[in-house]
Amino acid sequence: MPFFRWFTPGLGVKRWFFLMLVGISFTWVGLAIYLRNVYAVASDTWWLPAVNFLTLQFLTLPARIAIFGILGLGLLGLGIWGLNQSLLQPFIRPGKRLVDQVSDFRRRERGPRVVVIGGGHGIATVLRGLKEFTNNLTAVVSVADDGGSSGELRRDLGILPPGDIRSCLAALSDDEALLTQLFHYRFGGETGLGGHTFGNLFITALADLTGSFENAVAESGRALSVHGQVLPSTLHNVRLVADVRLSQTETEVRVEGESQIPKAAGRVRRVWLEPNDAPAYPPVIQAVLAADMIIGPGSLYTSILPNILVRDLLEAIHSSHAVKIFVTNIATQPGETEQYTSSDHIHALEDFIGFELVDVIVCNSCYDGEFDGKVQWVRIDEGEARDRRVYATALVDPENLIHHDAAILAQTLMDLYNERTGPLTKENATLPR
Repeated sequence: MPFFRWFTPGLGVKRWFFLMLVGISFTWVGLAIYLRNVYAVASDTWWLPAVNFLTLQFLTLPARIAIFGILGLGLLGLGIWGLNQSLLQPFIRPGKRLVDQVSDFRRRERGPRVVVIGGGHGIATVLRGLKEFTNNLTAVVSVADDGGSSGELRRDLGILPPGDIRSCLAALSDDEALLTQLFHYRFGGETGLGGHTFGNLFITALADLTGSFENAVAESGRALSVHGQVLPSTLHNVRLVADVRLSQTETEVRVEGESQIPKAAGRVRRVWLEPNDAPAYPPVIQAVLAADMIIGPGSLYTSILPNILVRDLLEAIHSSHAVKIFVTNIATQPGETEQYTSSDHIHALEDFIGFELVDVIVCNSCYDGEFDGKVQWVRIDEGEARDRRVYATALVDPENLIHHDAAILAQTLMDLYNERTGPLTKENATLPR
């Protein structure tokens, strides 16, 4: 029965239920002592037979104790249930029982502390899946974006680019279906706001109202009922610069700006930030050092590395005892990782972070379907297949082949984490419902 699920260990309900029960019991013991005293001196009163009948004096003592005990507990439970329903009705999701929501919340509250470092669709996909397992999520995003709506706001208003932060907030929101559409809504070109997304303008306005970008992000999370936090890797205005070897030539060109790197149509040889001494945002360092699992999804050169290149952040990752997982892309990216295999991705990453800092490399093993243009599957080559760190499984979203399936990827990440930190249990080895 749903009522008895309230007594499931870990919900944090039983202690308060029994405290109420003890308080009520003391109250009625005092009242019983008083009534017993009245009853003892009322042998000749006219109402004594009625009291005897109402107190079931015609039954044995054990029977009376059982009847009144069961009746009292039943009424107490019904009263608590009704009170909870009345008070929490505005917050209950349609079609879902309150006990289920409390149980899910407590399970996620006890989940591992996870830091996801990246940007773009990759980090949003991971967050969307992992929020079903844990509320202790920290998304660390780059502030080097200089394209689209974020780039315009950055140039015109001097604000840090809000694009990736907007995507992460929407992915972590309880009401993601509506908020994703709202936050990603792009105004038409015929208006003065043409090209800008609502989410970017929302964060920009909050930055002006609260006085700082970091406060705007925090207030946005509270306004959207986000479980977890979204943090910029640095609060400094940094720019991503790359040396790119042009296709079919040995010529190298220097490309400035994250949005310009894919347009260079070559192979990235080196990337760095300017200025290269921008310190990391302190809460990011704290989250990394306290993490149980650190995950790196997203574009290699324009999402993951712009974060890791921030001073102090890489040192914190090295110092962290967390399980460190790198998630390779499903497909190559034109102008950035053309012709890259999974081993090309990990080798390029390790050129910056050092060899074997990564504990697990998660790769897609399903290559069903064809892409248009220069996009290709990121395949596992023979050399990487022998790498003990590689874990390969089907991760493709059947509705969008270039993206991971959020639920499958999250389940895979949690299973890998549990394998390395303790035995798998029925509770953490299955997908939440």
